[in-house]
Amino acid sequence: MDTILLAFHSIFRWLVLAIMSYAIYRAYRGWLTARPFSPFDNRIRHLTATIIQVQLLIGLWLYFASNTVSYFLHHFHEAIHNKEMRFFGMEHSLLMLIAVIIVSIGSASAKRKPTDREKFRTMAIWFTIGFLIILIYIPWAFSPMASRPWFRPF
Repeated sequence: MDTILLAFHSIFRWLVLAIMSYAIYRAYRGWLTARPFSPFDNRIRHLTATIIQVQLLIGLWLYFASNTVSYFLHHFHEAIHNKEMRFFGMEHSLLMLIAVIIVSIGSASAKRKPTDREKFRTMAIWFTIGFLIILIYIPWAFSPMASRPWFRPF
C-alpha cells in the first residue's frame, strides 16, 4: 500500500506543477492585460487549490506511515544530522504545508476581491510564492537535499 501511495504522490506532483503553472500563467495574463475574470478562471483557481490540497492529504498519509519519518521522530537528535532524514522528517513536509496554506489563502482571497484585476493580481502573487516553495522542496533527481527519481514505479 505504501509503495502505491508513494508512486501516486510522486506522479501527482506533475499534475500539481502543471495546474499551478497554468493558473499562474492565466493570473499574470489576466492581471497584466486587464482581462475579465471569467468563470473558467474561477474554476482554474478552485481546481488548483483543490489539487494541491489533495496532494497534501496524500503526503500527510505518507508522512505518518513512513518508516523514515518514524525514525526521524523517535531518534530526533541523531536523525537531524542526516540531511535526507531531516529533509523528509521536517523540511519537505513543513515547507509543503506552508506552500499549500499560501496557495489556499491566495485562492480564498482572490475569490473575495471585488475587481477582476485584483482577483488576478492576488492569484498571481500568492500562487507564485507557493509555487516557488514547492519547486525548491520537491525531492528532484538532481536535488542535493534528497534525490528521488522523476517517476516512481508502482
